[in-house]
Amino acid sequence: LADPGIVRHRGKIEAAIGNARGWMEIEAREGFSDYLWGHVDGRPVQTRRSSMKEVPASTAVSEAISKDLKKQGFRFVGPTIVYAFMQAVGMVNDHVVSCPRHDACAALG
Repeated sequence: LADPGIVRHRGKIEAAIGNARGWMEIEAREGFSDYLWGHVDGRPVQTRRSSMKEVPASTAVSEAISKDLKKQGFRFVGPTIVYAFMQAVGMVNDHVVSCPRHDACAALG
């Protein structure tokens, strides 16, 4: 907690340790990747949004994943954080249709 170069919030440090333990339990049980992708039937969610204003902060799927992770002891995993993670790892294609990456990402799914 005294190191200014890292997160010094006790709750976040404890959450990181607890989340790592939760990840290990899910990984041992079914694989964390399979657990996550099971929420989207193993395929990226394809969207056809015309503007960034249409991109939500969370969805029913991110809310369900968040709720389930919290039941399993995870912390700091709200639906907005989960949805951002889903976008980052390719579980959802939220590129607007005018973006050159939209069709390329859609083809990967």
